[in-house]
Amino acid sequence: MRELTYAEALREATAQLLKNDPRVFVFGQGLWSPWYVGSSMKDIDKEFGRDRVLDSPVSENATTGAAIGAALAGMRPIVVHPRMDFMLLAVDPIVNQAANWSYMFAGKVPAPVVVRAIINRGGEQAAQHSQALQAMFAHIPGLKVVMPSTPYDAKGLLIDAVYDGNPVMFIDDRWLYEETGHVPETMYRVPIGSAAIRRPGTDVTIVATSFMAPQAVAAAATLAERGIDAEVVDLRSIKPWDRDLVFNSIAKTGRLVVADAAWKTCGVAAEIAAEVACEAFSSLRAPIVRVTLPDVPAPMSQALEHAYYLRADDIVARVAQLMNRQPEAV
Repeated sequence: MRELTYAEALREATAQLLKNDPRVFVFGQGLWSPWYVGSSMKDIDKEFGRDRVLDSPVSENATTGAAIGAALAGMRPIVVHPRMDFMLLAVDPIVNQAANWSYMFAGKVPAPVVVRAIINRGGEQAAQHSQALQAMFAHIPGLKVVMPSTPYDAKGLLIDAVYDGNPVMFIDDRWLYEETGHVPETMYRVPIGSAAIRRPGTDVTIVATSFMAPQAVAAAATLAERGIDAEVVDLRSIKPWDRDLVFNSIAKTGRLVVADAAWKTCGVAAEIAAEVACEAFSSLRAPIVRVTLPDVPAPMSQALEHAYYLRADDIVARVAQLMNRQPEAV
């Protein structure tokens, strides 16, 4: 079985898209430099030429606007933002243009652009370089938002995003880049909107996003040693998200913990909790628990980073608290 790292899977997906579809091109900052995007774009400019892998000026708004314009003209661009924080300078073309274009033209003029936004954090990068902003974009009608956590899903979701026909926010976390897993050599698609059960269980459902999915799997292993059988659901797609799979899991376990490595207020975890409370309340045997970052900017010092960022132990602690306070069902 062939294994690739997460970054290598992204690189392979991009290369295969460029090779097989002349409409695909990549546009963004630092694409010719591995310092910006890591091994996820290694030597692609040398393989396909710098007329299809365009290293842009430092102008997030112009770069994204140009990519959206190309999508409206029939191309299938992937615009890359090496830091999601600085992509905020491109909110206008993403939110006002790409998200609304198909609706405003009765579905006759799609905007099939993929905006690849990379989350960077840790390493004492502080507040302006460490933000996970997926909830902001999931709020926008017309945008799809995906956050793969495995190499297999990174490749398959990137390919599916390019051919989806709608603007897709493809959010990857650099903390995942060295994760390894099975990745087929052929092109394949992982459908947007489908979650995956990473570990079956009967006592509690842990719904996790992106980097928190492997942390949830590790947490479930620790919880199993304590006699708690946790089911881990990797959401994979944030907008739309797989309500049926999540609701069916909760119907089995009766308990829900949502782990999302972003802020708590109005976040992805809040949205999932609200939907479950509205649509699957009768399945719940205990209050919903959210495992999220505190509502404060990311710190710079290493000691504070250790306290701020989430790991498997944080999930274990919250699940244990939930199980201890919940009486046995009658």
